[in-house]
Amino acid sequence: METKYGFTKMTIPEFENWMSSLRIGRTILKIQQHHTYIPSYIHFTGNNHFERQLAMKNHHVNQNGWRDIGQHFTIFPDGVVMTGRSLELSPACITNQNANSICIENFGNFDLNGDVMTTTQKDAIVAVTAALCKKFNLAVNANTIIYHHWFRLDNGVRNNGAGGNKSCPGTNFFGGNKVIDFDNHFAPLVSAKLKGHSIKTDTTSILKYVCVTASVLNIRIAPKASSAKAKERSNIEMGAVLRVYEERDNWYKISNSLEHWVAGRYTDEVKRATVNTTVLNVRTGPGTNYPKASSVLKDEEIFVHEENNGWCKIGLDDKWVSKSYLTF
Repeated sequence: METKYGFTKMTIPEFENWMSSLRIGRTILKIQQHHTYIPSYIHFTGNNHFERQLAMKNHHVNQNGWRDIGQHFTIFPDGVVMTGRSLELSPACITNQNANSICIENFGNFDLNGDVMTTTQKDAIVAVTAALCKKFNLAVNANTIIYHHWFRLDNGVRNNGAGGNKSCPGTNFFGGNKVIDFDNHFAPLVSAKLKGHSIKTDTTSILKYVCVTASVLNIRIAPKASSAKAKERSNIEMGAVLRVYEERDNWYKISNSLEHWVAGRYTDEVKRATVNTTVLNVRTGPGTNYPKASSVLKDEEIFVHEENNGWCKIGLDDKWVSKSYLTF
């Protein structure tokens, strides 16, 4: 492992070991797959990983006006994995789809007639995705591993590439960028890499879920404000959904194995739910008289922040769905 410019470069074995021991407060429900398009293979010399990552960060910050590089990880043609923004921050990668997500940028242009993905990079993409599924207890399906192409570019509505979409992660990404291509070509590779690792369904140790309402929330080693901050954990920012394992004097323990605590007064309780209808409209207010903003699909998991007369608010902004089509 090597660190430069605030990024860490890792081989796949290093990444897998690092990820298995990493402590992350934010609850993750989705893994995004992207390609960089530009830069592409012609811009990679074999030893300029840090320079290319820094150039992407500079573009994202100076040109796009973002606070940091958009992605959490970049996977290079030689199979090297490099960290990006903090995993405690939502990515800046798919409009209106970044909450509770991790973003992977795969270095190259994987449209037809673009770069031919190296076997080493292909293996690394599968390995990283599998490691993230294992870490965050995610089933391998098209609701948890998502392609940018499946969402409209302007508003983030999922239409599975029906119009108004980018080609990202590429029309030739593991055989194509459609859902059927994912199901036939990418998902089986990730499942095989997991080698039968079972998805944990027992959540009885989780007392509840809460959403951070403070701009930045410290993690402390005991349930009191005078206790020291946990050195191995990053601060958590507004909007992150945390798992609570114990409550004591309005302090919440957010690790099942370590004494890591946050002040409950800077959080609001949320409920985890699953969509139980084929397509569920998301509206800008609690009623059918409000405009449709987007939609969520069957078996997608969401967090409910507020309820109002049979409608559920599913984010910090005005996104509402009918409670009738949710299973809690």
